[in-house]
Amino acid sequence: MRLIKYGEAGKEQIGVHIGGKNYDVSAFGGDYDESFFAENGLARLEEFVKANEGELIELPADVRLGAPFARPSKIVCIGLNYRDHAEETGAKIPEEPIIFMKSTTALIGPNDEVMIPRNSVKTDWEVEFCIVIGKKASYVEESEALDYVAGYVLHNDVSEREYQLERGGTWDKGKGCDTFAPMGPFMTTADEIPDINKVALWLKVNDKVYQNGNTSNLIFKVPALVSYVSQFMTLLPGDVISTGTPAGVGLGFNPAIYLKPGDVMELGADYLGVQRQTVVAYERK
Repeated sequence: MRLIKYGEAGKEQIGVHIGGKNYDVSAFGGDYDESFFAENGLARLEEFVKANEGELIELPADVRLGAPFARPSKIVCIGLNYRDHAEETGAKIPEEPIIFMKSTTALIGPNDEVMIPRNSVKTDWEVEFCIVIGKKASYVEESEALDYVAGYVLHNDVSEREYQLERGGTWDKGKGCDTFAPMGPFMTTADEIPDINKVALWLKVNDKVYQNGNTSNLIFKVPALVSYVSQFMTLLPGDVISTGTPAGVGLGFNPAIYLKPGDVMELGADYLGVQRQTVVAYERK
């Protein structure tokens, strides 16, 4: 099953993506939030969809999509988790997963505009494969880790490199700016992906391909990440773990390439769909 949320930002309704089309399931009630995942929501929703087969309202093809779940309690990110990305940035291959947090206020829909922060000159892109947690996880064994996964989602881990690397050494500064976490277009449930270790992902800017990777090259795989992160914090249903990005980020070029207003990013992954964002300049709200 593939979950979507659609409609005006901040007022999204719940839906599902079936056979390349989007359908409304707001009659199911509630939201795709912590209680939904914790209270067997996926199984209940599947029953609802089957019971209403042929009667669900199809949504217009141009409907706005939001992130496919409610704002999570946390977005946990893993740094330098592809060997080629670590090498392109001149970083040491990590011996343990590098953890940083991404502000949940950065969360936007898959096709919403990405805003360059005020005074930023080093805003960058990162296509990532994300884990969505399905039930409360604390001190999880790696052998049981996949039991705690609800599904997976595509993420553009937009990053401001000056804030991240040159202003105090705290990665979070460059990761949590407004609009820096486009997710979607849908959350794909775990049973829909035959092999999470063989998922291709890519990103291009202005029609030029910059990233072309595969989860087969992750240094720390999905079960290891769920287990590892749960040793340091309790993961709640609906939380997201972003697993890292392959080579091809703007920082890795010589000279570096950074985003500017008017640029268009497109990215995608097997089973997770495609995103498209136009880059805009900062505007005071």
